[in-house]
Amino acid sequence: NIYAPNTPAPRYTKQILVDLKGEMESNTIIVGNFNTPLSVLEDHLDGKQRNISLKLTLDQMDLTDIYRTFYPRAREYTFFSSAHGTFSRIDHMLGHKTSLNKFCKVEIISSIFSDHNGINLEINNKRNFRNCTNT
Repeated sequence: NIYAPNTPAPRYTKQILVDLKGEMESNTIIVGNFNTPLSVLEDHLDGKQRNISLKLTLDQMDLTDIYRTFYPRAREYTFFSSAHGTFSRIDHMLGHKTSLNKFCKVEIISSIFSDHNGINLEINNKRNFRNCTNT
Protein backbone atom coordinates (compact mmCIF):
# COMPACT_ATOMS: atom_id res chain seq x y z
CA ASN A 1 0.00 0.00 0.00
CA ILE A 2 1.40 3.38 -1.04
CA TYR A 3 0.55 6.84 0.23
CA ALA A 4 2.30 9.52 -1.82
CA PRO A 5 2.67 13.03 -0.43
CA ASN A 6 0.78 15.77 -2.29
CA THR A 7 3.96 17.17 -3.79
CA PRO A 8 5.96 15.89 -5.56
CA ALA A 9 3.65 12.86 -5.90
CA PRO A 10 4.63 11.67 -9.42
CA ARG A 11 8.37 11.76 -8.69
CA TYR A 12 7.87 10.11 -5.28
CA THR A 13 5.69 7.33 -6.72
CA LYS A 14 8.13 6.70 -9.57
CA GLN A 15 11.02 6.33 -7.09
CA ILE A 16 9.02 3.95 -4.87
CA LEU A 17 8.22 1.77 -7.89
CA VAL A 18 11.87 1.72 -8.99
CA ASP A 19 12.94 0.80 -5.44
CA LEU A 20 10.36 -2.03 -5.31
CA LYS A 21 11.18 -3.40 -8.76
CA GLY A 22 13.46 -6.18 -7.45
CA GLU A 23 10.84 -7.28 -4.91
CA MET A 24 7.91 -7.50 -7.33
CA GLU A 25 6.61 -10.63 -9.01
CA SER A 26 3.96 -11.02 -11.68
CA ASN A 27 1.29 -11.50 -8.99
CA THR A 28 2.17 -8.29 -7.09
CA ILE A 29 -0.58 -5.68 -6.83
CA ILE A 30 0.37 -2.17 -5.75
CA VAL A 31 -2.49 -0.21 -4.20
CA GLY A 32 -2.71 3.23 -2.75
CA ASN A 33 -3.32 6.93 -2.80
CA PHE A 34 -0.79 8.07 -5.38
CA ASN A 35 -2.02 11.67 -5.13
CA THR A 36 -1.74 11.96 -8.90
CA PRO A 37 -3.94 11.01 -11.85
CA LEU A 38 -2.36 8.55 -14.31
CA SER A 39 -4.56 9.15 -17.36
CA VAL A 40 -4.57 12.59 -18.97
CA LEU A 41 -8.21 13.00 -19.95
CA GLU A 42 -10.15 10.46 -17.94
CA ASP A 43 -8.70 10.79 -14.44
CA HIS A 44 -9.00 14.54 -13.87
CA LEU A 45 -11.59 17.02 -15.04
CA ASP A 46 -9.04 19.61 -16.25
CA GLY A 47 -7.49 17.16 -18.77
CA LYS A 48 -4.00 18.65 -18.37
CA GLN A 49 -1.02 16.61 -19.54
CA ARG A 50 0.99 15.32 -16.57
CA ASN A 51 3.07 12.45 -15.29
CA ILE A 52 4.72 11.38 -18.55
CA SER A 53 7.79 10.11 -16.68
CA LEU A 54 5.69 8.06 -14.24
CA LYS A 55 3.69 6.49 -17.07
CA LEU A 56 6.92 5.60 -18.87
CA THR A 57 8.21 3.89 -15.71
CA LEU A 58 4.97 1.88 -15.45
CA ASP A 59 5.36 0.77 -19.07
CA GLN A 60 9.00 -0.19 -18.57
CA MET A 61 8.06 -2.29 -15.55
CA ASP A 62 5.12 -3.92 -17.40
CA LEU A 63 2.71 -2.51 -14.83
CA THR A 64 -0.75 -1.29 -15.72
CA ASP A 65 -3.55 0.61 -14.08
CA ILE A 66 -6.04 -2.23 -13.51
CA TYR A 67 -9.12 0.00 -13.39
CA ARG A 68 -8.12 1.85 -16.59
CA THR A 69 -7.50 -1.49 -18.34
CA PHE A 70 -11.07 -2.57 -17.58
CA TYR A 71 -12.58 0.84 -18.31
CA PRO A 72 -10.37 2.75 -20.77
CA ARG A 73 -12.69 5.76 -21.16
CA ALA A 74 -14.68 5.78 -17.91
CA ARG A 75 -14.96 8.99 -15.98
CA GLU A 76 -15.35 7.77 -12.42
CA TYR A 77 -13.33 9.40 -9.69
CA THR A 78 -11.91 8.33 -6.34
CA PHE A 79 -11.35 11.76 -4.82
CA PHE A 80 -13.22 15.03 -4.45
CA SER A 81 -11.32 18.14 -3.41
CA SER A 82 -13.76 20.45 -1.69
CA ALA A 83 -11.08 23.17 -1.56
CA HIS A 84 -10.73 23.16 -5.36
CA GLY A 85 -14.14 21.78 -6.29
CA THR A 86 -12.55 19.13 -8.51
CA PHE A 87 -12.88 15.40 -8.99
CA SER A 88 -9.93 13.14 -9.84
CA ARG A 89 -8.85 9.51 -9.72
CA ILE A 90 -5.69 9.55 -7.64
CA ASP A 91 -6.17 6.19 -5.89
CA HIS A 92 -4.90 3.32 -8.01
CA MET A 93 -4.34 -0.43 -8.26
CA LEU A 94 -1.36 -1.40 -10.39
CA GLY A 95 -0.80 -4.94 -11.57
CA HIS A 96 1.60 -6.74 -13.88
CA LYS A 97 0.32 -6.95 -17.44
CA THR A 98 0.78 -10.74 -17.48
CA SER A 99 -1.66 -11.10 -14.56
CA LEU A 100 -4.60 -9.27 -16.12
CA ASN A 101 -6.40 -12.55 -16.84
CA LYS A 102 -6.64 -13.17 -13.06
CA PHE A 103 -8.66 -10.02 -12.42
CA CYS A 104 -12.40 -10.60 -12.69
CA LYS A 105 -13.88 -7.26 -11.75
CA VAL A 106 -12.81 -3.85 -10.51
CA GLU A 107 -15.11 -1.10 -9.31
CA ILE A 108 -15.05 2.23 -7.54
CA ILE A 109 -17.23 2.20 -4.43
CA SER A 110 -18.76 5.43 -3.15
CA SER A 111 -18.01 6.49 0.39
CA ILE A 112 -19.96 9.02 2.41
CA PHE A 113 -17.43 9.00 5.26
CA SER A 114 -14.37 10.18 3.34
CA ASP A 115 -13.28 12.44 0.50
CA HIS A 116 -11.87 9.27 -1.13
CA ASN A 117 -13.92 6.46 -2.65
CA GLY A 118 -12.85 2.84 -2.33
CA ILE A 119 -11.70 0.51 -5.08
CA ASN A 120 -12.74 -3.14 -5.08
CA LEU A 121 -10.82 -5.75 -7.09
CA GLU A 122 -12.14 -9.28 -7.53
CA ILE A 123 -9.38 -11.80 -8.18
CA ASN A 124 -9.84 -15.34 -9.43
CA ASN A 125 -7.15 -17.45 -7.78
CA LYS A 126 -8.37 -20.69 -9.37
CA ARG A 127 -6.80 -22.22 -12.44
CA ASN A 128 -9.99 -21.91 -14.51
CA PHE A 129 -10.09 -18.24 -15.50
CA ARG A 130 -13.26 -18.65 -17.57
CA ASN A 131 -15.34 -18.02 -14.45
CA CYS A 132 -14.35 -14.36 -14.57
CA THR A 133 -16.85 -12.08 -16.20
CA ASN A 134 -15.09 -8.81 -16.96
CA THR A 135 -17.98 -6.45 -16.33
